[in-house]
Amino acid sequence: MAEKRAIVCEALGMEVVYIATAEAQDAEMAERLAHHQRSRPTHWLTIEEPVKLADTLKAQAAADRCLIVDCITLWLSALVFKGQAGAQMEAGSPIDCTLFAEQRQAFLDVLPGLPGEIVLVSNEIGSGVVPENRLARRFADEQGRLNQEIAARCERVTLSVAGIPLSLRG
Repeated sequence: MAEKRAIVCEALGMEVVYIATAEAQDAEMAERLAHHQRSRPTHWLTIEEPVKLADTLKAQAAADRCLIVDCITLWLSALVFKGQAGAQMEAGSPIDCTLFAEQRQAFLDVLPGLPGEIVLVSNEIGSGVVPENRLARRFADEQGRLNQEIAARCERVTLSVAGIPLSLRG
């Protein structure tokens, strides 16, 4: 769906910038990322940024650009596991991690003022089975809260179920 929106933006004369947040931690993930890269139009600019999403959005956003961020869930995962947030979540402690707090808030603060078209891809992981372990449950809760805060700042929100777009707002 994000790519379809980008094609509409291109038809309106906008340049597409694809911001990838995933990191290849193993060979399987590297192949998955390579497959995604091959499936995108070659003229789209691709920027890989797993952590400093707010800075990247500020640097790349322009009135004549469509930015696709794929994906918020993997970005949140990087914030959780690059700092101490993951260990704190697993222990059941409150999250007190500077990297997590600063990057999350910077992203939420910058989002409403960005020019151009911003397409954010995220997962609604909390709508599935409740995970067995504490870390996964806490992560699902954090992802859900982040999705809610993003949605509160967006003019248009679309949920995709079985490949069918469901307009929630806009």
